[in-house]
This record gives sequence, structure tokens and C-alpha cells, in this order.
Amino acid sequence: MIRESLPFVVTDGNAMVDFGGDDPSERMHLLLVNTCRLAFSDESVLRVETSVALSDRARRRALHRAGFRLEGVARDRWITPDGRLDQAWYARLRDDPAEGREAFTAVMNTVTARKRVISHLLLTDEAGRVCILETTFKPDFELPGGILEVGESPRAGLVREVEEELGHTVSVGRLLVVDWLAPYLGWEDAVELIFDGCEMPAGSVPLLQPDLREIRAVHWLPADEAAATMAPFARGRLLAALDAREEGRTLYLEAGEQIS
Repeated sequence: MIRESLPFVVTDGNAMVDFGGDDPSERMHLLLVNTCRLAFSDESVLRVETSVALSDRARRRALHRAGFRLEGVARDRWITPDGRLDQAWYARLRDDPAEGREAFTAVMNTVTARKRVISHLLLTDEAGRVCILETTFKPDFELPGGILEVGESPRAGLVREVEEELGHTVSVGRLLVVDWLAPYLGWEDAVELIFDGCEMPAGSVPLLQPDLREIRAVHWLPADEAAATMAPFARGRLLAALDAREEGRTLYLEAGEQIS
């Protein structure tokens, strides 16, 4: 007899689906759809959830087709004869769209890659010295700026970061550098943008004061000295940003090396 749904247990408004056992097939997403329909016929059920091995592409694909969203990954959660596996947790809520474009984009938004975006500012004084920040959390120095918050534009995030770090509202000019950052020290890959902060007006340099939480000191150094205080890949970004400003270009880098 062909099953029409998967077994589940309801607790406190949550329906936990047993997605193990049978080998996944082309019908698996239909079983999941039917299971959701059956579970939600109970008005007390607000959420249908299940988990699969992160490496189980067939079952994960079925969950995506059935409108389940990825909510998180429990590392090394499952013990198998071949070792421990990461466990991916999925769920559908009663009010989630079940089909159509909105359902598709909502699911894909949870399973496609998300990269951190970092905005930094190239700021110089009348003598051409570069504003470089000594931080409290790492030995190498960096340009003003930092990691954007969710939903924040690169320019708005840069203004916010500089205000937090230095207590001053800056004017953000054109984009100088786009750099893809390779995974590093536990960080996943990311994209860094460097914008032109132009030249600080005479008498404005003292306005930049470190917050003393993340920023220990503000330094104004000649370009070569500033670059020497930075990590190698960050050094490449700074030098590229200076070239881009002089040439009126925007440069693309990967791991601090100019590509185009």
C-alpha cells in the first residue's frame, strides 16, 4: 500500500515528522506536503518540523520543494556507523505560503549562501596620511568601518560604524575597492567594500576620537607605514584603494590581490 503521508507526533502545537526510514523518492515532497496538510487540519498545530542529515541532499531537496525552511544546523548531532553527522533542522509554519513565488523565495533565502559584507573608509588628511585604527581585539590595524548589520546598506552601515568607533559623522564618497575575502581564522568568506572618505578638512582630524572599547587609538600614517601595520590581504586592499582613488577607478580584488 502506498503511503499518503509521513508519521508525526504533536506536542505543544508542534508536529514533529519522522523523516527517516524509506529511501527518498520523487514522491517524497508530496508526502511532506500531505503531511503538512494533515497536521495543520488540527487547529492546535502551528508548526511542522523535522530534521535530516545535512549531507542528505535528496531529503533536503524534498523539504525545499515542500516549502520547508532551513532554521539551523546542529553540528555533529547524529551518531552513525560512519561517524558523526551535522543535523539540519527544517520547519513550516501554518501561515507560511505553501506554493508560488513567495514560497520559493522564502525557502531559497534560508538555504542559499549568505556572505558577510564589510565596509571600510579610506580617509586621509591634508598631508596625505591615512587614518588607521589600532583595535583592542587584534594585533593588526585596520581602516575605519566594519561589518554591516542585516538589511543595512553598505553606505549606511559605514556611516554607523565610523560614528560608533570615532564619534564623528563622515561623508562617504565613491566606491574604490571590492574585495572577496577567503575564509580566515574561523570566519567564512565575505565581501569587503572600501569607499572614499576623501580628505579631512583642516582642523577636523582632532574630531576623530576612539571609543576605547573596540578602538584603542587613531593613527595618521604615511601610506607605506599604514600598510605595514595591516594584515597582508588588508595591506593589498589599502594600496589598491589608494590607486583607485588616484586613477578614478573601482578595482576588484580577491584576498587582497587585484584581479581587474
